[in-house]
Amino acid sequence: MNITMQNSVLDNILTSLQPFLDKKDSSQITSHIYLETKNNQLICKATDFEIGLSTITDSLTIKEQGIATANGKQLLDIIKHLKDEEVNIYTNGENLHIQQNKSSFKLATFNAQEFPIFPEYENLPKLEINSLELIASMKKIFPVIDINNQKRELNGALLDIREYSYNFIATDTKRLAIIKFENATGNNLALIFPKKAITEIQRLFSDNIELFYNEKNLIIKSQNYIFFSHLINGKFPDYERIIPKEMQIELTLSKSAIIESIKVINSVTNDVKITFKSNEILFESLSQDNSEAKTQIEVNLPLNEDIEIGINSRHVLDFLSQINTVEFTWYLNGKNNPFMLKSENFSTVIMPIIL
Repeated sequence: MNITMQNSVLDNILTSLQPFLDKKDSSQITSHIYLETKNNQLICKATDFEIGLSTITDSLTIKEQGIATANGKQLLDIIKHLKDEEVNIYTNGENLHIQQNKSSFKLATFNAQEFPIFPEYENLPKLEINSLELIASMKKIFPVIDINNQKRELNGALLDIREYSYNFIATDTKRLAIIKFENATGNNLALIFPKKAITEIQRLFSDNIELFYNEKNLIIKSQNYIFFSHLINGKFPDYERIIPKEMQIELTLSKSAIIESIKVINSVTNDVKITFKSNEILFESLSQDNSEAKTQIEVNLPLNEDIEIGINSRHVLDFLSQINTVEFTWYLNGKNNPFMLKSENFSTVIMPIIL
């Protein structure tokens, strides 16, 4: 292999591949980036077996075709320290050479033929849903996805597709976030996306994409990327049982006023007691030491009696930070029962702090 390309182009490619490398063991080929010239293009790949990314560019000059691998972290570190000028990359024996002006580097390679094979997508079924809607909804439910839960299926988000609608759901057992879309899909299936996959999808994709799937993998294709992730094999909780069927009280509230008031109490504690009254909402700290914080806002609410609720402020602020509306709806079923926050097609059911 012998190629020449602008350093900034290679920098962007290598940076996009970094999260897909196995950085724990440099003796494994999964710590390497795979490089291949094909059809006047450079294909670069990285994978830790669970998740992988392939990039394609034609912004280079190919002097000699070939394939190679190199330690992904070391290769990026080298490129980061070079000027934004042309850089020459070539193989010689079992080494990859990087050269620019008077600077030169040599990295050991592995047998490129042993690099993991990416799953194919050409003959797989395709998800017939709005990809931009899906990517936007990932951002909204992302804070609710659990981490390191013994039940693997809770360490991801469920895409529940039905014939005339689809829902995207996540839970950390203390709250459940759901986004509902009313679209004809023609499919009936449930896919659990790992949290790491959702992180990378949000980072990489902002335009329309094609989504393919089978029992094991989700594959995404765009103009410059082919991304894959293993799906989580498991049964997601019956989320429809968690969502209250009826709510006794429905309050329309100002997003900015609630955020500002909760943040006042956050100067002392994250646990907040909220008292809804017909003419005001009172916010009080629920701290176990002697510290105390209070604030209130004047409102006009359709209440015949006061209602108290204890909240973890982060749960409420996570929801409010993801909505675009000026107002939202707060549904209540009494003092120590789950409550629900809703804006348009996005809802979060939250377990309260017991008072």
